[in-house]
Amino acid sequence: MYSIERHIAPVIERRAKNSKAILLTGSRQVGKSTLFKHLFSNVNQVTFDDDLLLAQATDDVGLFLMNNPSPLMIDEVQKCPSIFNRLKIVLDNTEEHGNFFLTGSQKHQLMEGVSESLAGRISVVELDGLSLREIHGVEFNKHFVPSEEYLTEREKTLKKYDGDIWAAIHRGSYPELYANPEKEWIDYYQSYVKTYLERDVNKLIKASNHLTFVKFMTAVAARTGQIVNYANIADQVGVSEVTIKEWISILEKSDIIYILQPYTASALNRAIKTPKMYFRDTGLCSYLTRWLTPETLKNGAMAGAMFETFVINEILKSYTNEGLDYDFDVFFYNGRDKKKRKADGVYEEADGEIDLIIQEGDVLHPVEIKMSTMPKANMASEFDILDGVPDKKRGLGAIICMIDRKLYLRDNLIALPLWYI
Repeated sequence: MYSIERHIAPVIERRAKNSKAILLTGSRQVGKSTLFKHLFSNVNQVTFDDDLLLAQATDDVGLFLMNNPSPLMIDEVQKCPSIFNRLKIVLDNTEEHGNFFLTGSQKHQLMEGVSESLAGRISVVELDGLSLREIHGVEFNKHFVPSEEYLTEREKTLKKYDGDIWAAIHRGSYPELYANPEKEWIDYYQSYVKTYLERDVNKLIKASNHLTFVKFMTAVAARTGQIVNYANIADQVGVSEVTIKEWISILEKSDIIYILQPYTASALNRAIKTPKMYFRDTGLCSYLTRWLTPETLKNGAMAGAMFETFVINEILKSYTNEGLDYDFDVFFYNGRDKKKRKADGVYEEADGEIDLIIQEGDVLHPVEIKMSTMPKANMASEFDILDGVPDKKRGLGAIICMIDRKLYLRDNLIALPLWYI
């Protein structure tokens, strides 16, 4: 049942009118096929989750396309790599738009096929889980940036979110959990892990046994919001560091995790160049790390990391739902570029970190993410590191926290509640 309007729908409709084919990517169960069926109900539909159809396409892709003429929607298209070359031939021989509507959850296989056969012939769109804006029916659909212009525009449709935010963080963002509110949390994620992770992801990872796969997934989930430490995970799982790097790459391409790159401008010569890792869905992350209720999660050791993971994902969704690519716009900073004065008057180098840096043109907006209900200006003490970056200006910075109203802490620093994202 289609019950929640997806913000990316107008982007998809617009691109479908101007593209020969469109590919919708995203992890399993974020609603890709449901959205396509809703938008293009008159299009022929097949899925390669159906083994019979997959076998027909694999054996004779030309005959398959004759029996399933365009416009055609193909779900989980990456399962039949041979189809991409045939689609290239079809698209090269038509000037019509809206020929194929493709979905897939394995970005590695998908993008290999697209880059080799369909480059320049297909529009690629990313779909994430539900955002808080979508869940609460907020129509505003611009990507988050803590600028005065954004805040003024956002306040026109501002809506405080009802209920405990920890219930939303714990429940996660998969549409089925909201289309069917009676669905038990533990039942959904238990099935998700067994049906999709252990079948699809582990098929790519090829762990030596089931226990190794479970240990790996748990180890990664427990490190959401942290600097990636391949050696540490390898020691816990009992495989090589090279293997862990390969497996984490597969999780990233399967949209299970997101790798946030460090901001490494030349002026920041002590910046740490290792990325951070975030789970894409806080509900799945909570399940894998065995925080089984919102209350235990809120009061547990991972509360800060999970809150940060949730906020980062909401910001990323604000980009994808507008049809934007965020890879060149969002970063974090961790390094030793700043000196702090000790009590005895001696200067000492100290670690500095900025949770998120949003780049808008030549302006850098630093963002700190805190669970606090009492934000203070000194929580953003590292923001002035960005003043030394050449050809860039430091814009308004923000502390996203549990405060209940917008609050200026300095003329260039503002504390924001979650509902401003």
